[in-house]
Amino acid sequence: MRQIVLDTETTGLDWKNGDRVIEIGCIELLNRAFTGGRYHVYINPERAISAEAQAVHGIDNDSLADKPVFAAIAQDFEDFVRDAQLIIHNAPFDIGFLVNELKLAGRPILRELDAANVIDTLALAREQNPGKKASLDALCERFGINNAHRTLHGALLDAELLAEVYLAMTRGQESLMMALEEEPESDADTGSSQGMERLPLKILRPSDEELAAHDEVLAGIEEANGGGCLWLQKREAGTGI
Repeated sequence: MRQIVLDTETTGLDWKNGDRVIEIGCIELLNRAFTGGRYHVYINPERAISAEAQAVHGIDNDSLADKPVFAAIAQDFEDFVRDAQLIIHNAPFDIGFLVNELKLAGRPILRELDAANVIDTLALAREQNPGKKASLDALCERFGINNAHRTLHGALLDAELLAEVYLAMTRGQESLMMALEEEPESDADTGSSQGMERLPLKILRPSDEELAAHDEVLAGIEEANGGGCLWLQKREAGTGI
């Protein structure tokens, strides 16, 4: 299974108000292992970055003046995420921005961005631990992932941290997937008795002392129940010991 952990940074909080993507960071996982594959790009949004957004990620317009616009990097981005399942924290936010960028660039909407193909780790965290904090920082703390170097948001850094968080959140699924993928074992491996010779059973008979002790216990039961000991009744009838 190929998965891409994805994060974006933007000029503001709402693409419907004209905000744009300024950074995309992606980390590749293959069968739940880091491959070293990554995609990272800064983008010229052709509009001003809000002061609130800049306070979060620290990116200003001057640093993006010589960067490509989204249309120029769209093909490379599409090629990297193609045929992969996407893992995103607060997926509706990032998906909304990316879909908007593709539309503005006159490109078809990637099927990989369909909600059915995306794992939203924010929703997953809230499902696993209702009522608890589910921010990326909170999840790093919960799973013991070092995020001390995260003083500001950054798409690539956040994607790297999120990949570790996702693997920690779904560690139980890994064992389940491995079990499902294992081939059925042969009769010889499972110890099936088909075609095997049955060994004779060894019978251990009680000694006289053991029989006497057993009779003493039965007598006590009969006395306690006013003569209602079932085992003695069966013995007298010849149907029990």
